Amino acid sequence: MERSPEIRIALVQTDLHWLDKTANMAKLEEKIWDLKGKCDLIVLPEMFPSGFTMEAQKLAEPMNLHIHRWMKQMAAHTNSVITGSAIISEGGNFFNRLLWVNPNGYTEHYDKRHLFRMADEEKTFSPGKQLPIFTLKGWNFCPQICYDLRFPVWARNGWEDGIAGYDVLFYVASWPAARVSAWDALLPARAIENLAYSFGVNRIGTDGNGIQYNGHSAVFDFKGGKILNLEEEESIQIISLNFKELEDYRIKFPAWQDADSFQITE
Repeated sequence: MERSPEIRIALVQTDLHWLDKTANMAKLEEKIWDLKGKCDLIVLPEMFPSGFTMEAQKLAEPMNLHIHRWMKQMAAHTNSVITGSAIISEGGNFFNRLLWVNPNGYTEHYDKRHLFRMADEEKTFSPGKQLPIFTLKGWNFCPQICYDLRFPVWARNGWEDGIAGYDVLFYVASWPAARVSAWDALLPARAIENLAYSFGVNRIGTDGNGIQYNGHSAVFDFKGGKILNLEEEESIQIISLNFKELEDYRIKFPAWQDADSFQITE
């Protein structure tokens, strides 16, 4: 596929209704309806239909039910890929699953690998074992979910014959305000070490467990330079990323050639 010189990404930083899938999808539909023709990718937070919860037994859906079908409708209407994570049941297990839904309905997914044990996530959900790379307009995207941000090996960019495995690393999150300093530090670090753009979409507001979230959804370039920060406001912002700038820097500063090689094992 021929690569587009630029790609437009809409970051949706929002509060969420606690454990109310219908209300959240209605709220988000209002927010993103007018994005038709304005962007290539729309990014929602982690567990956007419910808020970050362990009530999987109550809230989980199989693929191609209400949440997935709603995402297909939104992707078709806006003519954009839409992504975010939700609680999905499959094969008797629950997954914190990021769905990557194309305007034609074709869907890929990533299951969160690093489960947040401080909230007992590993007692409810099964970890993902595969890290897919999604392609959009010739750009390669590496998906991650929240707690994954603390584990750089899982996000390590691979190179073959001088070609990077991905161009954009992104995180959907429910990252609490109490630890936002780690979020602010690690997002640019992941960009620097992988010679790629990185961005994260976090929620705001207070959930049903009294945990506060203050957003700080942000985009960083391949040098760790801040392109955009949504701070703490409920907001949708569209950012355009330039491939030539990324490619030129990779040629000028090929640090990937000196990276340590390794393999991830179970």
